[in-house]
Amino acid sequence: MSRKWFLILYFILAIFLVSCTKQNQKENELQGQNVVHFRYAENQPVDYPTTQAAYYFADQVRKKSNGRIEIEVFYDAKLGDEKSVIEQMRFGAIDFARVSLSPLAEFSKSLNVLQLPYLYRNAEHMWKVLDGNIGDEFLASVQSSGLVGLSWFDAGARSFYNSVRPIHTLEDMKGLRIRVQESQLMMDMITALGANPTAMAYGEVYSSLQTGVIDGAENNWPSYEATRHFEVAKYFLDDEHTRIPEMQIVSKIIWDNFSDEDQDIIKECALESAKVERQLWAEKVKVSKATVLNNGVIVTELSNEEKQKFQEATAPLSTQFATKYRPMIERIKATF
Repeated sequence: MSRKWFLILYFILAIFLVSCTKQNQKENELQGQNVVHFRYAENQPVDYPTTQAAYYFADQVRKKSNGRIEIEVFYDAKLGDEKSVIEQMRFGAIDFARVSLSPLAEFSKSLNVLQLPYLYRNAEHMWKVLDGNIGDEFLASVQSSGLVGLSWFDAGARSFYNSVRPIHTLEDMKGLRIRVQESQLMMDMITALGANPTAMAYGEVYSSLQTGVIDGAENNWPSYEATRHFEVAKYFLDDEHTRIPEMQIVSKIIWDNFSDEDQDIIKECALESAKVERQLWAEKVKVSKATVLNNGVIVTELSNEEKQKFQEATAPLSTQFATKYRPMIERIKATF
């Protein structure tokens, strides 16, 4: 074969291969095979309600985007504690997360309102607030910190537990060393109740209870059971001093790069996963409570008179941390 014909055949083959490659790329895009990967940070174990809801969220996003958007869930704080995750998300280093409000409020101060003790009448009241316009306003409030709020997860009601004595009265709180999240509001709440606050990382609480570095902590039933804190702190005061929801968020840097269609998909899946998480949470609370009771935990509750004393002791926090948000507090209390 002459060199001329060889070159002609070569160019024909090259054009054919390029055409086939473009066609395959087009078909792959149409079939959702042009995949983009993202990371989701979760600090709880794999079987925890929030983690399971995160997996549900990721699965629904993948399905509704025809496989174009893949979200990998990293549980057990593999990407860092919540505060460091939030900091990384602000710069786009981590894409999605579920976080507690205490560390998030360090970046978005208005969220302190939702952490005030005895803000809600009950769980039903809280969800009427968060599932309405007020909740949407708080989700939007984190955008100034480089984040986008997607939906609300249930974290139940937080109560006190300790290794020293059962709590029946406000006086029984006096002098106890109580671990709290790294939040000035939470620390001041403990001080207002006559106890001594100690801020420390979540993963250090068990050993600190075991060695007597702290006397107690405060959390919900599933966390109390999942961390096995009941093994080293068997006195549980079911006081439900706060109902602090948790927020599912995405980095604003990442969010702004999504198309309007993909933003709608992600938002829809986030709301669906929130419903799943709330159902899983309710089931988990029942199981967790039964588990710790079967392990000898001593549960006490406050009388109406003593609960009033707890409320009065913490009332000044509203002025201290949320004076400028007084109209919002009134809107929340007026929600029925």
